[in-house]
Amino acid sequence: MVALGGSMVALVTPMHADGTVDWDSLGDLVDWHIAEGTDGIVAVGTTGESATLGFREHDEVIERVVELVDGRLPVIAGTGGNATDEAIRLTRHAKRAGADACLLVCPYYNKPTQEGLYRHFHALAMAVDIPQVLYNVPSRTGVDMLPETVERLAAIDNIVALKEAKGSLERIHELIQRCGDDLMIFSGDDGTAMESMLVGGKGDISVTANVAPRLMHEMCTAAINGERETAEKLDATLQWLHTALFLEPNPIPVKWALYEMGRIGPGIRLPMTPLEERFHESVREALRNVGAIT
Repeated sequence: MVALGGSMVALVTPMHADGTVDWDSLGDLVDWHIAEGTDGIVAVGTTGESATLGFREHDEVIERVVELVDGRLPVIAGTGGNATDEAIRLTRHAKRAGADACLLVCPYYNKPTQEGLYRHFHALAMAVDIPQVLYNVPSRTGVDMLPETVERLAAIDNIVALKEAKGSLERIHELIQRCGDDLMIFSGDDGTAMESMLVGGKGDISVTANVAPRLMHEMCTAAINGERETAEKLDATLQWLHTALFLEPNPIPVKWALYEMGRIGPGIRLPMTPLEERFHESVREALRNVGAIT
């Protein structure tokens, strides 16, 4: 299995003003991330607007990212869904496309029980022989996958990691204690990612890495290596940006930030709308703080 960890960007899907995918900008973003030291690319996760891409677009973004990366770093395909059969279909395609692993969000809106979550992820693991990363994000899905359920799933060979985005260090501690020998724990919350890695987490699937890839790579490397002083110094620089990128629901602020940086066009798909003007200067100031704009 390809090594996963470090700063893994939850990549935006760049779009033109009319909402169509901007394939040229996608290629430019991939090359930039590789040059800046990003450790892995997550294609078509929540930040990549998975909820509003059609099946064919979803498949094609994954295919293009795999082709563009060309083995230079791991590609994790976002293939979760709230229907188990749909998630299996997306995951099978990602394997055929050459993705190194898949990111599987907890089923959203239908709010399954813990047993339902276990059976959903068990079915995915049995159906597709590819490394799988579970994704717990209760603020988005309406369901919280509890540590005891994660521990059950950690016994399955091709379930290799969990992206935990609850934003609770207490939860991270418990997960590492229960599953740390069998499952890599990745942060899915940039604001607490540094501390998560200092206590044993293996990386961060990051929104902030979209706009500050070099700093995020350096911070994650220091934290994973236990270099607290260096990690804290870097993270202090990033905290303002972590906050600014969630002034409105993700990916609204991060797409606007990348547009302000000249890296993508203005496109975002309904029902998401462009960043409200009252937040523009706050995001600009955060970008200036990390040297992303002048």
